[in-house]
Amino acid sequence: MYPPTASASPTHHVPKRVLSTWAAAAVVVGMVIGAGIFRTPPLVAQSLGSDGGVLFAWAMGGAFALIGALCYAELSAAFPDTGGDYRFLREAFGADAAYLFAWSRFAVIFSASGALLAFVGIDYLAELVPMDTMTRAVLAGTMVIALTVLNLQGVQIGTRAQIAMVALDVMALLALGAAALWLVSQGVSPVPPASAPAAAPLSLGGFGQAMIFIMLAYGGFNDASTLSAEVRTPRDMTRALVGGMAMITALYMIANWAYLRGLGHAGLAASDAPAAALMAFSFGQTGKTIIVIGVAVAAFSVLNALIIVGGRTLYTAAEDEPALARLAEWDQSRGVPRAAILVQTAVELALIAWGAATGRGFATMVDYLSPIYWLFLTMSGLAVVILRRRQPLVERPYKVPLYPVLPLLFAGSCACVFCSSVLYVGWSGCSISFGVMALGLLVRTGFRKTVKG
Repeated sequence: MYPPTASASPTHHVPKRVLSTWAAAAVVVGMVIGAGIFRTPPLVAQSLGSDGGVLFAWAMGGAFALIGALCYAELSAAFPDTGGDYRFLREAFGADAAYLFAWSRFAVIFSASGALLAFVGIDYLAELVPMDTMTRAVLAGTMVIALTVLNLQGVQIGTRAQIAMVALDVMALLALGAAALWLVSQGVSPVPPASAPAAAPLSLGGFGQAMIFIMLAYGGFNDASTLSAEVRTPRDMTRALVGGMAMITALYMIANWAYLRGLGHAGLAASDAPAAALMAFSFGQTGKTIIVIGVAVAAFSVLNALIIVGGRTLYTAAEDEPALARLAEWDQSRGVPRAAILVQTAVELALIAWGAATGRGFATMVDYLSPIYWLFLTMSGLAVVILRRRQPLVERPYKVPLYPVLPLLFAGSCACVFCSSVLYVGWSGCSISFGVMALGLLVRTGFRKTVKG
């Protein structure tokens, strides 16, 4: 048996349980709805050659994400901790695997996600106010700093802002459905595209590529597990994860049906900003302006959610790892890991500068984070089975149904998306993100040698 985690130690800080089901569900929805549903549908349409294929793939993605939410509901209820996956991986695979996850989440997954979302928000605003690359990068960095300052004021302030922004996210997606219904009522045919990429024939490779983009849109539900030690009861976390993902799947199906009904398959595949194109076709410039603002708010709401939970894994790892001890600072009065949040913000700002320099901000961040993200998600899926066998006496207020079929199905699906992402990014692209992960080992090893010396 592995040694107990720091969270089991009497000296380990236990955050206050102050978050309601609604607040936690707002974080779940806010972590997921954002850049993906407004940027990836054209890429999915290019990979799949029919409307039915597109809708089926999005429904499959929702089912996959819901199974993942069920797995995380069990893990979060049985092992509540500010570290989320960090705690689960430490219990299942040991301290080394947990450290690698914490480092990768800090240096790759969360930081790149934050930079990606800042790019999306500013890029959509640029549809209304033209900006050059440098201006976009400066504004993206300013937004990261502003949301960091907001969340350093306290977790309840951050989640209250999150609830307000998530409400706007939902309204934006419902507006797309309303636009398509209006077109149906008026008997208007889909807008013909000026040009469109050739429809891809149905193939296993095309479906796998489509799932990379779809799961980018659904990704993030697992990150809300970092709040499992701050919700009022374990059942609140379960309700937040399952209810949040069911709501997201319904909204995504509405949005994709709206895209296809308003733009057509070819029009969707040809569009760089399908939400703006649909609203402009339905309601003119006013509709475009409203949805552009809504998309920007959606991106910033996910960024806000990332900041709420982002520093918690780094904070928890810092309590366990002497090499990171300076980051184990919890602001008791405000309920936030101040030092960890500040360090992660600094990395996000560096990645924004890198993305701006490449000229491929959004795409650069996707390439950087995808393989690492799906590698660790695969391990977390397996952790459900490993911990059931290794620690059967641990109280589990919630258990995933159809065990072990659903956890193994989730882990296998994650492994397939991981393989697809490696093939899509290429080995040269993967070398950067895996190189950063290896750097974490060097930092740890170097610190230990210094201490021994």
